[in-house]
Amino acid sequence: MPDEITYVSRYDQRIASVRAVLEEDTGLTGTACQALAVRLLRLIDEAPEKLRR
Repeated sequence: MPDEITYVSRYDQRIASVRAVLEEDTGLTGTACQALAVRLLRLIDEAPEKLRR
């Protein structure tokens, strides 16, 4: 029986990556890291292209 493939969006992949870094480098809980990861990515996504480079 083949395994089911679960779709994970790029956004969710980015959130997971940022959350993993926050969990490794801070003393925050998983929930706090998740919330902070969402806020950080939203801030980065809304920043003008010139500012991001």
